[in-house]
Amino acid sequence: MDNITLRIMTKEFCHQLYLDWENDSSIYMNMNLFGAYKYDENAVNKYFETKQNPSRILFAIMKDEKPIGELQLKDINRTSRECTLSIHLQNNSVKGKGYGTRAEQLAIKYAFEVLNMVAVNADTIVKNTRSQHVLEKVGFRFIKQENGFKYYRYER
Repeated sequence: MDNITLRIMTKEFCHQLYLDWENDSSIYMNMNLFGAYKYDENAVNKYFETKQNPSRILFAIMKDEKPIGELQLKDINRTSRECTLSIHLQNNSVKGKGYGTRAEQLAIKYAFEVLNMVAVNADTIVKNTRSQHVLEKVGFRFIKQENGFKYYRYER
C-alpha cells in the first residue's frame, strides 16, 4: 500500500475524483435519496467550497498520484483535541483492496502527530458493515449504536 497517500484536496483533485464517482447505496439510510451520480462541474465546485473551513481538513486519497477517494477530518476541536473521520472511495473498482484501510491509518497518524489530537471519532449507518470492518481493523473501538448509526472511537 505504499502507493496510497493523502494529499490536501484541491479543486483539481476534487474534479478528477468526481468525474468517475459512483454513489454507494450502503451509505444511504434513506434509499429514497439514493440515485445514480451524474458529474456536474458547478455542483463539484460548490461541494468543494462548502468543505473549506477551519474545523475540517479534506484530503484526496491518492493512488499512484490519482485521486480515488476522499477522507475528511472534521469537527476538529482543538480544545478537547478530538475530531471525526469520514471516508468515501470513488467507486467499486477501488473498494476491497485495502486502500481505505491504508488511508484511515494515515489519517489517524496525521490527527495525532500533526493536529495533536487525543481521539478520533467515526460513525457509520448500521448497514454499512464494510466501513465498520475497516474501522475495527485499524483500531477503532465500538462505542454505541443509536438512531441507526454505530459510533466508534480511536484513542491515543
